[in-house]
Amino acid sequence: MIIPKTREEIELMRESALIVSKTLGMLASEVKPGVSTLHLDKLAEEFIRDHGAEPGFLGMYDFPNSLCMSPNAQVVHGIPNENPMEEGDIISIDCGAKKNGFYGDHAYTFAVGEIDPETKKLLQVTKESLYVGIREFKAGNRVGDVGFAIQQYTEKHGFGVVRELVGHGLGAKMHEDPEMPNYGRRGRGKKFIEGMVVAIEPMINAGTHKIKQLKDGWTILTADNRPSAHFEHDVALIEGKPELLSTFHYIYEALGITSDEEAEFRAQTINFHD
Repeated sequence: MIIPKTREEIELMRESALIVSKTLGMLASEVKPGVSTLHLDKLAEEFIRDHGAEPGFLGMYDFPNSLCMSPNAQVVHGIPNENPMEEGDIISIDCGAKKNGFYGDHAYTFAVGEIDPETKKLLQVTKESLYVGIREFKAGNRVGDVGFAIQQYTEKHGFGVVRELVGHGLGAKMHEDPEMPNYGRRGRGKKFIEGMVVAIEPMINAGTHKIKQLKDGWTILTADNRPSAHFEHDVALIEGKPELLSTFHYIYEALGITSDEEAEFRAQTINFHD
């Protein structure tokens, strides 16, 4: 059952989402060769707690850390460790935070130093597909419309869309209805309703869409060991249109990137430095 949120609840969710956004922004300048993912995990946990929230992933389903850190061929759910990142790696950082009874949950795939052109294209197309999907999250549409748009956009570039892992509704629980696949058929699935909040998160592979799991019970990898990218935003349906609760602004600020990609999904001016 889809649980719509009131405007007041959506504002509380925006607060949680922005804590995640700020955490990812803080980590952006720390993603570099020689740094371990476990070090980043410790920084993130401290940052989230300092902002009056709880790490959303720590202990959930017995997950042992605050971040899911998934480098290179790892798709999602990678466990932080002491291994240093290397030049040319990519790393998906998925982060969650809970404050005022509501979750924020989103992700960004970072380049570690300079990466090869093919991998750079994978990251670019995956991030672009996120916004392609968000545009379909509107009154009158259904879950399949979002998945269809993401699938069409990424597959035309020759990339594989992961089937077994999906986006989801978000609220007082990390995972609510509806499931939000990154593939599908137009006009199929649950209908979007005013006030619902979802996490849309394309997980796109450079090669096959097929995946495998490590014996740790968490880490998901591509079946052909080629790279995978993952980008995620929290989005509310307000007055029939998608509105971002999360932002990549803090990441771009840290990395010196100028972008207006989020502008069409903001119905109000956000003071990112509150």
